[in-house]
Amino acid sequence: MERKGYKLSPAPEQADLVVVLVCSVRQSAVNRVYSLISRIKKQKLKKQNIILTWCILGADKKIFLNMGVEIKDFKVLEKIPPATGLITIGQGCNNFCSYCVVPYTRGREKYRSPELIIKEVRHLLKQGIKEITLVAQNVNSYKFKIQNSKFKSASQKSKLHKEEYGFVDLLKQVTALRGDFKVKFLTNHPKDFSDELIKEMAQNPKVVKYAHLPFQAGDNQILAKMNRGYTRQDYLRLAAKIKKAMPNVVITTDVIVGFPGETKKAFQNTVAVFKKIGFRQAFVAKYSPREGTFAYKLKDNVPLAEKKRREQLLLDLIKRHN
Repeated sequence: MERKGYKLSPAPEQADLVVVLVCSVRQSAVNRVYSLISRIKKQKLKKQNIILTWCILGADKKIFLNMGVEIKDFKVLEKIPPATGLITIGQGCNNFCSYCVVPYTRGREKYRSPELIIKEVRHLLKQGIKEITLVAQNVNSYKFKIQNSKFKSASQKSKLHKEEYGFVDLLKQVTALRGDFKVKFLTNHPKDFSDELIKEMAQNPKVVKYAHLPFQAGDNQILAKMNRGYTRQDYLRLAAKIKKAMPNVVITTDVIVGFPGETKKAFQNTVAVFKKIGFRQAFVAKYSPREGTFAYKLKDNVPLAEKKRREQLLLDLIKRHN
């Protein structure tokens, strides 16, 4: 765009072209986009093009289009050469957590071939990148059936004789590349964090001892309502395994407060998990109903003020730990 003569504008209202990256996962985020478009439209300082892109639920697309904006497929952005060490290994999700629209916005899990991923890693390493981060909605559920004979040959040389690759296989292939670099990955799902992955992380010097491991809630009834596929006890056992294998590991997490039916007692179970694990960082979200999800049918019965109180309590725990 700079080559075409565009320059950054000091404010959206003064721009000829406004591009908004949208995340339809939370209603509050979508509401902010509505407000932004409305504010720009009200200014009417000049004729403006507003383009929305990235992750947009079908129902939101209809509303946005009625507001007089364009929606572009984010995939065109993949043609831009990467400037950082982030490598997307797959998109979509098969888990259908009751509060989440990702399976509806991004579709079911689809993963890129190991050959393309490794080619991209090599490209970044040649640029001098020293840390590679492998990214997907559920990075450790990576699976790919090897059909390309060229890559089969390469995999045999590295002693990985498999028709179907899992995430640990991919991690081994990436870290087997020459060079002084480190590898991280996110986001993980606790149910897919295998003993094999823990072992590989612990023994592989190129893998950063870091695990972003969302637990979302510490109460079993709330976890069941969320359709997370594990219990509080499962999560604690997994965290203990990770810490035993890697005593200096950094564990971070995501959590939702105020999910429908979360009583004060249920929230205290979440607090107990925070204290037990000692997370280095946590991304805390106040639950907001999202149309199109199963949880949207549930009564949002935790007042906003209480959600804010619970959010702040968890953030204070993180501060004290650090």
